[in-house]
Amino acid sequence: MDVDVDLGIPRGVLESLPEEDGNAEQDIRRAVTGYRQALEDGFAAAEDEAEAASVAVDFLEYAEGRAEIYDEFVPELRAWGQSPIYAIAWRDLYIELAAQVYEVEWLAERIDRERNYRLVDDGIRFGKN
Repeated sequence: MDVDVDLGIPRGVLESLPEEDGNAEQDIRRAVTGYRQALEDGFAAAEDEAEAASVAVDFLEYAEGRAEIYDEFVPELRAWGQSPIYAIAWRDLYIELAAQVYEVEWLAERIDRERNYRLVDDGIRFGKN
């Protein structure tokens, strides 16, 4: 299935990085390229919109989880007297990437359906124990 999700790096994320550290920018660019490729491969393998939505939800769950992890680092780094700028940049990147996936109109509707299905499925599965 052909789905056009063009993940990009928000300018604010790159501008928040210290200028002298080009490695962080390269890491972010490589990561986004990898995520874009993984989504494209998953969408290409999907046989219908429901499977494409499942691929998108897998990515969204990953991105949201990573954003939470980096968000938890921010106060810890501050408490240790270290700059949280990299944790903030990565957190913001994951939040923005998730938002970009939701920008595909037809996919956003399917994502909501898939997430609801997973909630119900998890509830049924956990309720059996």
